[in-house]
Amino acid sequence: MRLRVTLLIVFLCLTQAYAQTLSPKAEISVLTVGPGNSLNDAFGHSAFRVKDPHLGIDVVYGYGAYDFDTPNFYLKFTQGKLNYMMSKTDFSRFYRIYAYYNRSINAQTLNLDPSQKQTLYNFLISNYKPENRAYLYDFFFDNCATRIKDVLATVSHNSINFNPPNTYKDATFRTLIQNNLSQNSWGSVGIDIALGAVIDTMASPEEHMFLPENIYAFFKNTTFGATKAPLITSSTSLLEAKPAKSELHFLLRPFFILSLLAFLILFITYRDYQYYKRTKLLDGIIFLVTGITGVVILLLWFATDHEATHNNYNVLWANALNILSLFQISKAKVSPWFPRYLKFNLILLALLAFHWISGVQVFATALAPLFLALAIRYAYLTKYFSNTTVL
Repeated sequence: MRLRVTLLIVFLCLTQAYAQTLSPKAEISVLTVGPGNSLNDAFGHSAFRVKDPHLGIDVVYGYGAYDFDTPNFYLKFTQGKLNYMMSKTDFSRFYRIYAYYNRSINAQTLNLDPSQKQTLYNFLISNYKPENRAYLYDFFFDNCATRIKDVLATVSHNSINFNPPNTYKDATFRTLIQNNLSQNSWGSVGIDIALGAVIDTMASPEEHMFLPENIYAFFKNTTFGATKAPLITSSTSLLEAKPAKSELHFLLRPFFILSLLAFLILFITYRDYQYYKRTKLLDGIIFLVTGITGVVILLLWFATDHEATHNNYNVLWANALNILSLFQISKAKVSPWFPRYLKFNLILLALLAFHWISGVQVFATALAPLFLALAIRYAYLTKYFSNTTVL
């Protein structure tokens, strides 16, 4: 009995909410939230704000939430099969959250007549129903920002013209991502390792709007309808973020750390060359780390639904076969095929350089010293084993 009463109340509330008619004073705006300090919020956020002082409505609808109680949450997240959720939040709470995390909020008021506002509001209410609110997230083509433009295109019957801003420049998906990151950061390096050559293709003007900042920039020039009326009537800064200092010291940044590792490899290789010996521990670590990294890259490529991880030529330096070759590293005398395998790794590094120079895929700049060190180590080992009796 109690369950039926609860369901009835929920149904009545939804029905009433859907039937609510906005007053002439109602405003709907697009909110653009600035970047945060962590990688997962480094690209900002977009949402709709519906405000009607006459009805006491001031809510924010967004498309960037997910349910941590989802069964096999982390597995689905890794596989690219995790549904994201539409969210609804009181604006006051929305504001307090981003003020606490020192993130800016800019509002763009939509130039809609009462009928269009009502249509958009009804769409958001319907979209927020439990059976409609989940969607399969895609970082580039279906996220919190792209949903904003897609919703507006839907409710306007595709009469919107997303005109590029004056600051528009052609760019690849990777460039658009890296423009929002410090290139000498672990997040930037991680993205360049995990994401493949597919993101080194040029993004169309509309595809630039997978980033909230570009939703804001494009909407300034966007028009709609037969009259080509401007989509935005006014832009307002609701919250300005305070300047924040970088928390990561230079000595902890990837270029310094990876350069240090590269120098260590080169130094040990030089000492080995002087005394004509081989440091097995170093070779074991190199083959283990590059092999494991290669396996992870291949899993992201072939075992997940993340399209952005496809065609990832980081496998040219992170060779998964290195794991299978570990048993050779521990031997004093190796099999006849092993020197040829080392030459194969050198060829892979040469192909990596070709892919980079030709623009097929851009690799993390911080990894360049490591690539050089690996090439020199492989070359030394090739010479060492070629002059050593093999099994």
